[in-house]
Amino acid sequence: MSSILTNTSAMNALATLRSVNKGLEDTQNRISTGKKINSAKDNAAYFSISESMNSDSGMYKSINEGLTLTKNSVSTARLGAESVKDLAQQFVERVSFAQGAAVDHDAVQKELNNIVTQIGTTIQQSTFNGDNMVNTTGSVSVVTGISRASGSFQTTSITFNAVDLTAIKSALGAIDISDATGSANALSNAMTTAENQLSTAIDNATSLGVAEKSLETQQNFLGKLTDKLDTGVGNMVDADMEKEAARLQSYQVQQQLATQSLSIANQGPQNLLSLFR
Repeated sequence: MSSILTNTSAMNALATLRSVNKGLEDTQNRISTGKKINSAKDNAAYFSISESMNSDSGMYKSINEGLTLTKNSVSTARLGAESVKDLAQQFVERVSFAQGAAVDHDAVQKELNNIVTQIGTTIQQSTFNGDNMVNTTGSVSVVTGISRASGSFQTTSITFNAVDLTAIKSALGAIDISDATGSANALSNAMTTAENQLSTAIDNATSLGVAEKSLETQQNFLGKLTDKLDTGVGNMVDADMEKEAARLQSYQVQQQLATQSLSIANQGPQNLLSLFR
C-alpha cells in the first residue's frame, strides 16, 4: 500500500543514511586522533586499563629521571672514593719506603702531608648538585618504582650506604714519621694504620660502585618497562590506520548510495500524483 502520509521507504533510507553518517563520523574521529578508544564510552574496560597503565608509565618515567640525579651523585662519590683509594695507595707506598734505613723521614712526612691535603681536596670536590656522599655515614634510600601487587599500591626502593672518607683523611693525617718520631715501632704502627685506611678506601669505593651499578640496572629496567607499558596501551587504544582508511572509503561509498536511495524514496509521493492525472 502506498501512502502520502507515511513514506516507509524514505524512513528506511534516512535511518540507513544516519547509520552510515555515524560510522563515517566515528571513522574520521579515529583517523584524526589516531585512537580507537578516546573515552570510556568507546570501551569502558580498555579505557580503565589503559588509563591506569598510562599513569604507571608516567610515574616510572618520573622515577627514572629522579634516579638519574641519584646515580650521578653516587657516580661522583664513587669517582672521589677511587681517587682517595689511589692516594691512600701512594701514602702506603711512601710509608713503606720510610721503613728503610738512611731515609729522610722529614722529607717523607712532607710528601705524606701533601697526599693528605689532596685527599681533603678530593673529598670537597666529590659533590654533584650539592650532594656529597663521601663525607657522611648512614643509609640512603631511593624510590626505584611502584608495585600494584595484590591490588595495593606500594613503592619499591634501593638502600645503600654513604661513606665517610674524612675519617680516612683524619687517620692518615695523624701519622707522623718525621725524624723526631721515626722509631721502628712508630714506623710499624704507621704502616699498619696506612694499610688499614687503604683497605677502608677500597671497601668504600667498592660499595659505591655496587650502588651505582644497581641504580644503573634499575634505570635500564624502568626504561624497558615503560616501553612495554606504552606498547601495551597502544595495542589497546590506538587505531589501525590501514583498516580505518579502508573503512573511510567504504563509508563514503555507502553515504553516496544512501543519499541516492533517500532521494529516490522522497520521489514516491510525487509519483502518486500520476495516479490522479
